[in-house]
Amino acid sequence: MKTKVLSVVVVILLGTLSGFAKIKSEKFLVNGKCEMCEKRIEMAALSLEGVSKADWNKETKEIEVTLNDAKTSLQNVQEAIAKVGHDTEAAKATDEVYNGLPACCKYDRAVLKAPMKPMKYEHK
Repeated sequence: MKTKVLSVVVVILLGTLSGFAKIKSEKFLVNGKCEMCEKRIEMAALSLEGVSKADWNKETKEIEVTLNDAKTSLQNVQEAIAKVGHDTEAAKATDEVYNGLPACCKYDRAVLKAPMKPMKYEHK
């Protein structure tokens, strides 16, 4: 009888602790230029346990990731992307890895910001 009660208590405690894990969606900037970059960046993010979605936008330079923060962190995602050659807001690729990227993937490392959106003017 004690074993059954203890098992029930353990199951309840585990259920309570797992309630603290949170699935969240985050966006951050990642340097890159082309479709090859997109595939490399998204695959790096998705290689981490806990990341269920990764979508990098070539025009805005933003990636949106969905992650389980009990399994990984936003910092881990940014470090994984940097390891494949792409600078992020919180992690920089090594020169050696960046220099190994194909020519079409080389970006301006001095700048990490979203491109300016064109302004639309209405004449009255």
